[in-house]
Amino acid sequence: MRTDYDLIILGGGCAGLSLAMRLAALGPRCPRTLIIEARPAYGNDRTWCFWGEPAAPLRHLVEQRWHALTIHTDGGQVRVDCSAMPYQRISAGAFYAEALTLIGRTAAITLRLGEALASNPRKAGGSWHMETRQGPVRAARVVDTRATATPRSGAATLWQSFYGHEIACSEDLFDPACVALMDFRHAAPQRIEFTYVLPLSARHALVEVTQFGPQPLGPSQLRAALERAIAGRTGGAACRVLRSEHGILPMGLHEQGAAADPTYVHAGIMQGAARPATGYAFQRIQRWAARCAERLGEGGLPLGHALDAALLRALDALFLSLLRARPDIAPALFLRLFEAVDSACLTRFLSDQGSLADCARIVAALPAGPFLRQLPVALVERAGRRRAASAS
Repeated sequence: MRTDYDLIILGGGCAGLSLAMRLAALGPRCPRTLIIEARPAYGNDRTWCFWGEPAAPLRHLVEQRWHALTIHTDGGQVRVDCSAMPYQRISAGAFYAEALTLIGRTAAITLRLGEALASNPRKAGGSWHMETRQGPVRAARVVDTRATATPRSGAATLWQSFYGHEIACSEDLFDPACVALMDFRHAAPQRIEFTYVLPLSARHALVEVTQFGPQPLGPSQLRAALERAIAGRTGGAACRVLRSEHGILPMGLHEQGAAADPTYVHAGIMQGAARPATGYAFQRIQRWAARCAERLGEGGLPLGHALDAALLRALDALFLSLLRARPDIAPALFLRLFEAVDSACLTRFLSDQGSLADCARIVAALPAGPFLRQLPVALVERAGRRRAASAS
């Protein structure tokens, strides 16, 4: 069994497998790579949605596209045409199957499922050494995509916690042409909670309850809200649960210090892959994987996630600071945003393809008063996080 590699990828989730697929596409330039993943097998445990076409290698995995979405609040609703940049879905089952096929065809890449490290990586003699259940391994470079830190209060401005069921119903209950992106109706004003409905057909949908809050929430804390949301959507019609999914995404991770060694980088959801103000990560991960793989194929050092532009970071930080301080006005803010901003501009902004002009339109569409009042607080918060990051 090989023990010496050019690269070890810790974690075989979305980020780790995306990088592996990009490495496999390099052909003879692919470094000798080991992927260490704790789960013993892959299942259809996620749904990744995004605006716009994914990178060419993944386009055939898109299972559905929607050209309209809705936002509902107790005060009104809006239907948005997103034909210019459709909302698209890739299931985890299809993604994992594609990744396993490509890895299986690439002699330079080894995937070990059900494997874990017995000790922390240590560097000696220019290589990273690790003990696994199957014995020691080493590599000159490491990309660590594991969620090494448990989501906790204080580690991010807000956490996006969601829990959902994919359900099949006995009647036509859903509009297959339109995603209910955010439905805030009947939510308590002291928290930001909405229902998300991804219609897979007239009788088949993924229904999720999402909360933005300072505390990360597990399925048990969201179960009652999900049951109410499904009952409200189905009106008592017979339905069965096909599968469930749960996740916790950081919204505004607090800045961390620079990596101590450029041969060991962190990547993934807990390391800057998710857009702070939205939690969307799939397209960002694909762009990172392409850049990182190309660098590694040239014999260079691995790359972490690139920082957003300073203006975008500042806007996201202010928006999240206001949401945390004033959860009661969140539904009105989102409704205003989707009502007042051209859909093409908005989807570009949400998918990290916005221009300065797009940012200006977003800012102009939102009410100035709450943001101006929150600005001094947000600046103090950001300065405090920078000091903490510098000290760490």
